[in-house]
Amino acid sequence: MALTVKSVVVLASVLAAASAVAADTPVLKLPAAFTWFSPPDNPALRGSWVLGAEKEPGTYVLRVKLAKGGRIALHVHPDTRYATVLSGTLRVGLGADDATWVVPPGGVYVIPANVPHHLWAKEGEVVYQEAGTGPTGNLPPPP
Repeated sequence: MALTVKSVVVLASVLAAASAVAADTPVLKLPAAFTWFSPPDNPALRGSWVLGAEKEPGTYVLRVKLAKGGRIALHVHPDTRYATVLSGTLRVGLGADDATWVVPPGGVYVIPANVPHHLWAKEGEVVYQEAGTGPTGNLPPPP
């Protein structure tokens, strides 16, 4: 069953990336072309919109680097996020609890819309990639 779910998530990520551009327009974007940004309140986080963008309608792909020890505080998104850890081990916490998923390289996780979660690169730098549908954003969790 896990293989089937993983296959569906991987397919969804591929389809998401493909639909971010016109169906008849092939796209190749290499890491050297990524434009990186860091939020002013979290210098441990660096992100790059690989395809699409946060405020644009349609599918997007976001690459994220989280420095060793870096955290992303409890938050929600208005869209479902499909994420793959590319390197490092990411800890994904659901809700305000200390319980976390430990996601190794190649691991895939899905966070449905409006589910509070937080992230932590406890052991070392983590690189992961998310896909979803915009417009989107990071919002504080509901009280």
